[in-house]
Amino acid sequence: MAAPSSAASTANIMLAIYEKKTVSLDLYRPLRNYIVYNYSEREAQILEDDLETLKQYRSDLEKPTDSLPSRRDLLQNYYRALCCVESRFPISPDKDHINTVTFSWHDAFKNKLKASQQNIHLEKAAVLFNLGAVYSQMGLGVERSTVEGRRQAVQNFVAAAGAFAFLRDNVAVKASMGSSTTVDVSVECAGMLERLMLAQAQECVFETTIAKGSTPGVCAKISRQAGLYYEEALAALNVAPLNQHFDKTWLSHVQLKATLFYAEACYRYSLELHEKEEIAEEIARLKSGVSALSEAKKSSSKGAAQQLLDAINKLEAIVNCNLERAVKENDRVYLMRVPLASSLQPLPAFSMVKSMPMNEVLDASREKMFASLVPDSSAKALSRYTEMVDDIIRTQAEKLQQGSELARVRLKEMDLPESILALEGNFTLPTALKEDVEAVQISGGPAGLEAELQQLKDLRRVNRELLVQTEELLQKEANEDMQFRTQFGTRWTRPQSSTLTKNLQDRLNRFAANLKQAAESDARIERSVRDHSALMSILDRRPIESALPSLARPIMSLDANEDAIVGALKLSLRHLETLGAQRAGLEDMLKEMKRK
Repeated sequence: MAAPSSAASTANIMLAIYEKKTVSLDLYRPLRNYIVYNYSEREAQILEDDLETLKQYRSDLEKPTDSLPSRRDLLQNYYRALCCVESRFPISPDKDHINTVTFSWHDAFKNKLKASQQNIHLEKAAVLFNLGAVYSQMGLGVERSTVEGRRQAVQNFVAAAGAFAFLRDNVAVKASMGSSTTVDVSVECAGMLERLMLAQAQECVFETTIAKGSTPGVCAKISRQAGLYYEEALAALNVAPLNQHFDKTWLSHVQLKATLFYAEACYRYSLELHEKEEIAEEIARLKSGVSALSEAKKSSSKGAAQQLLDAINKLEAIVNCNLERAVKENDRVYLMRVPLASSLQPLPAFSMVKSMPMNEVLDASREKMFASLVPDSSAKALSRYTEMVDDIIRTQAEKLQQGSELARVRLKEMDLPESILALEGNFTLPTALKEDVEAVQISGGPAGLEAELQQLKDLRRVNRELLVQTEELLQKEANEDMQFRTQFGTRWTRPQSSTLTKNLQDRLNRFAANLKQAAESDARIERSVRDHSALMSILDRRPIESALPSLARPIMSLDANEDAIVGALKLSLRHLETLGAQRAGLEDMLKEMKRK
């Protein structure tokens, strides 16, 4: 059955982000003064071109432009320049730093709000935000009626998503540490904007998929993923700090878009079900789509663009028409029981877009700006010197380790010092060893160890029960969320359970993995205890010295020189102990030399 053109398959309204506005700022004079004071006037003259370039970047940033590609290039160049400035010029309120520079930026969504900081991270965050905004405007400005136009729109929207993701992951937290900040460059806002841009990119892919005449199943998956991206953006908009920051028209737009693409997925999926003659699920899917559209119109139509409302109405008419036909066919021919929406599996989804990585575009490691402040020759010499020091210390440490290992093996071969202790009938244990034995005996000896192992088993069982109870509570919460979502439709605006409990579920999985690892470790300990139980039984002997081995004298004739030989051996062993202590001191000395 041929699918009529649905509302979401036609070019639809999308959102672009406006740039943040700034306050005029002079970077040239404070940076030049810093170079003169900390380096020299000659150095400042050498870096005059770099200072002028930075000054021009900032001046151009403060002026509007009609060319979005030029604006994009300016923002990228200025961001890389800021990275060079950050590593060489300390800007902060500190009296020894550059404390005459204050960056000021207005909130993009509430222009009356302004942040002012002596913190270059605010400047970097604002530049990244504006880069994402410019990419979004480029995506919106493309003519999407052609395949090439839609491809360019996708590229720009995923680039916008990449800029906002880079802001969220690398700069937003640092920019929020000052006393003055705005919500638009927060981690939460950057994350929401990334999902919104991905949603619009996926929407462009859906438009192309429809234009190519792809199968209903493929269209359904792509549409559903667009809806999921919009739902994720909506979830962020509905919680602090964004729920009090954005205009209601934003919420209405994103809510309607999420519903539109969910209903579109239901409609496309129902076409595939119709071809398979799975009439019962087809009816259930169409009912779910109609219900979602109806609820969205009631709760979110205020302030929404008319073009979007027209798309909702058009899709609702198409879905209702198909639903009416399917119900008639079922009543006359199939007579199948229609399942409840809550019993249906989630619609399949497939993402065709992802945020563009911005690391290479914004990488400042190859920039030459202000490079002479840390001369390349010095950096290379320092790097080579560090490698040489590391190599020398590694070689000497290996020699020390080899010497210690060789001494240990040789002593083992000669049963030293154990044989001397046994020969002398020395019933006095070394102090440290005797204290360890007494500690074991006070704790109950081997029997006490068995009790500890049993207690460990009981604790492991209790932990497992707690883990299962927690899993059941999370599953119960998820089921209730699904029930209310089905019952109330789009009036149930709380974010999905899987979104709200993701951190809990991740922690639960980590706890389960830790318990499993602990159980395996406990099993190894229990096996080791069983394998050595016979040997450990001597720990019950009191006094413990009665368990020590002894040798009968003489073992063999040494021309009455036994005592002299034993004395010489004991002297050599004491000397070896002294060398061992010196070895540890040598290692510490080498580490300290490297640190200095």
